[in-house]
Amino acid sequence: MKGMLLKSLIIVGSIAAITAGCANGSSDSMESMDHSTMNSEPPSTTQPDPKSIKLTSASEVTDGKEFTITAQESNLEVSPNQVLPVWTFNNSVPGPEIRVKLGDTVKINLKNELKEPVSIHWHGYPVPNDMDGIPGVTQDAVVPGKTFTYEFKATVPGTYWYHSHQDSVNQLDKGLYGALIVEDPNEQYDRDYTLIMDEWINPGDMDNQENNSTDENTNMEDMDHSNMNMDDMDHSNMGGMNMGGHDMSMYNIYTINGKTGDAIEKLTVKEGEKVRIRLINAGYLTHNMHLHGHDFKVMSTDGQVINDPQVIKDQLIAIAPGERYDIEFTANNPGSWLLEEHGTQAGTENMKAVIQYEGEEPQSDASNASETLPIFDLAQYGTVAKTGFSLDEKFDQDVKMDLNTEMKDGKMVYTINGKIYPETEKINVEKGEKVKVTFVNKSMMDDHPMHLHGHFFQVLSKNGKPLEGTPVIKDTLNVKPGEEYVIAFEADNPGDWMFHCHDLHHASDGMVTEMLYTDYKKNYTPDPNVDNKPE
Repeated sequence: MKGMLLKSLIIVGSIAAITAGCANGSSDSMESMDHSTMNSEPPSTTQPDPKSIKLTSASEVTDGKEFTITAQESNLEVSPNQVLPVWTFNNSVPGPEIRVKLGDTVKINLKNELKEPVSIHWHGYPVPNDMDGIPGVTQDAVVPGKTFTYEFKATVPGTYWYHSHQDSVNQLDKGLYGALIVEDPNEQYDRDYTLIMDEWINPGDMDNQENNSTDENTNMEDMDHSNMNMDDMDHSNMGGMNMGGHDMSMYNIYTINGKTGDAIEKLTVKEGEKVRIRLINAGYLTHNMHLHGHDFKVMSTDGQVINDPQVIKDQLIAIAPGERYDIEFTANNPGSWLLEEHGTQAGTENMKAVIQYEGEEPQSDASNASETLPIFDLAQYGTVAKTGFSLDEKFDQDVKMDLNTEMKDGKMVYTINGKIYPETEKINVEKGEKVKVTFVNKSMMDDHPMHLHGHFFQVLSKNGKPLEGTPVIKDTLNVKPGEEYVIAFEADNPGDWMFHCHDLHHASDGMVTEMLYTDYKKNYTPDPNVDNKPE
């Protein structure tokens, strides 16, 4: 698991350090390097011209890019003297950033060198159904020693990410994820950083929960998060986290691009530059991020542009599991500044990146992480524009999803309309249908970030009130306790698609359904000899 204890310190290379694109190089040299034992200087954070970005893990193909991603065990140094055994893509956490241009044909060869099957799901991206990476639904998981090739056209620009969807509550938790960036030719930035946020378990804090065994590493590896029902644990000091039956306070190492605290790479800027920061939440907790010392704009959410974004300051960007937010600012305030999380839970104080102006002396920018600041409200941001859907139009389907936390057979489960997967009611559609979905979160404590595969949806209302600002297009929407949202989408991508909570503890304990196209005929038949675990 994330917090597994190592008996020796291994310096980890950081090919997934905070990225401003990637340096030039060949995929062959990437694959041959052993980053788990590399003792190297920190990589340069100088941003190349976006027009000339070329990934070290990519090689040109006929009309796009081809990547090889290898799943393997490794070790992650999150900070000096703190190393965690992890599962990786290309020997790093996060895995290599896949950065392509709009219109590219993308090929990704997934090689499995682990002892268990894996897959890759392209979170938020409308890939063809057979490329969605869901074991037992769209493909068989890739068994040890085998390779599977994903191929799709980069048709929609924006910030996305990828992760294993085989036993995903555990495999994503071990580090199997990375960024997918499709560059928009109409957007140019002087600096373009990708920050992936995550949480891990400090193995020292787990000792008392593992019966004081002398083999702590084995205990952590054997821990199954899909059955992490911890009702008997103390929830009194959870720092306001909404976890219900899962005590998420055990996640107390917070990282940005696989590093924590002072080990996080600085974001280098020059005065006058336009800077884009792509924030991706690969963890299971919502992170409230604050940019110090600068006005900024929220340019997109889940890769989809915001109409006429206004300049704001000193607001927290709340990023739920699976969500992405892109922000932009002009570097007009020389010095050293923080991009940091606000909160009181253990680990918060170490989720911070320093924004360092070139030519300026490093200095200590005082944290104000305990200060109460307003949460950015996407429902009232930007400018109204013509959209594809409205609340008063007629829909082909009107679906209600009551999201709840319940006890069934002595276990805490997470239900949709009172049922758990695979007994949840499927959404059956035909291509071209317009579908309205109403989310109602009836859980007392749990957030439910609901994620629809293969489609974008428009958020029409929140708690009975129509949105007042920009059209909000997303693929993951966080529904807090007591909230109600109405969303709508067109069934425009035939296949069998998952629809689930992206707190994957909730998904593994039932909060999953499927959207099935009745007029779709797939060629895939699951292999009974493969242990497919879609959640």
